[in-house]
Amino acid sequence: MKRLFLGLVAVALIASAFVVSTTTVMAQTKVLKMQATWPASLTLYDNFTYFADRVNKLSAGALKIEAMPAGQVVPAFEVLDATHKKVLDGAHAWAGYWTGKNKTAILFTGGPGGTFGMDFMDVMGWLYHGGGLELYNEFYQKELKLNLVVFPILPAGPQAFGWFKKPIQTVEDMKGMKCRQTGMAGEVWQALGFTVVNMPGGEIIPSAQRGVIDCAEWVGGIEDMQLGFHNVWKYHYSPGLHENVTVGEIVINGDVWKELSPQHQEIIKSAANETFLVWWTKWQRQNADALIEMQQKHGVQILRTPTEILLAFIKKWDEIAAAESAKNPFFKKVHDSQKAYASAVVPYKRSYFPPYSFMANHYFPVEK
Repeated sequence: MKRLFLGLVAVALIASAFVVSTTTVMAQTKVLKMQATWPASLTLYDNFTYFADRVNKLSAGALKIEAMPAGQVVPAFEVLDATHKKVLDGAHAWAGYWTGKNKTAILFTGGPGGTFGMDFMDVMGWLYHGGGLELYNEFYQKELKLNLVVFPILPAGPQAFGWFKKPIQTVEDMKGMKCRQTGMAGEVWQALGFTVVNMPGGEIIPSAQRGVIDCAEWVGGIEDMQLGFHNVWKYHYSPGLHENVTVGEIVINGDVWKELSPQHQEIIKSAANETFLVWWTKWQRQNADALIEMQQKHGVQILRTPTEILLAFIKKWDEIAAAESAKNPFFKKVHDSQKAYASAVVPYKRSYFPPYSFMANHYFPVEK
């Protein structure tokens, strides 16, 4: 009987210790509730869930990101203010959505035109080694008066010029066409004669089917196929200069950020950088496969955007950016910072990096 009693006591002590241990672990686990501006069906959302998974694993479960798709807590375009007000702990978004607050926001996406010829690595270089990330945080915290911390995470480009119901060769061919465009890129096309129609991604295909629009840009490759562009239009032009180095963001409430341990802050930074690189490489392969499928299974014509159109776009963007700089001091400050960084890096890369087309043409000649 004595042995049975001692055994029961031992079991009770072990169970008690397990409960205490489990409760302690649960108490130590920090959960951040974050919402995206995209639905879960998009590959852009995969970038978000990859980040959440890496944070969980790098912290051994002590820090978790509860990743939620657009609309789960607040409408998609309210995530910035919701994070500021701590309705959300953070958000997965794109700064170009906030140009209604201040047009400087578009510059932190890489900006129309690729920001003085910089590519994705150059833009990340400006952010981390040219003062860009400090300006990014200054923009939200001091210019917009939002209690936020921000990091780059999503390289959603280079994006295609778009989809058209008929072939185009010149800017004149495009004048009067009703085309879905957004943000400051839409301002450029409007100035060049487009009839710009702004609408969410989910409305593009139904609008095209009803003849409300004649053309549209979304992203390109796998993203466009998931929305079904190839079922409506058969003329797909690339490249584009409206979002060729577009970068998305992770924003976190400033108070939430301060409450995190230094180790957890570093985990978030590292996970964001890893997500940028690893997701991008996967996405480029998905886009390559999508382009093959478009052509071989759906009869889509993959066409090169005429140089005249690209040049017209970048020249008009330069005019619009100069006009905005003249009336918006912070826009000018950021734009000048990007130009200063690009003035060193872009000429260097032109000298040391072989043109991409040189080796591409050698091994994979363009069919004539």
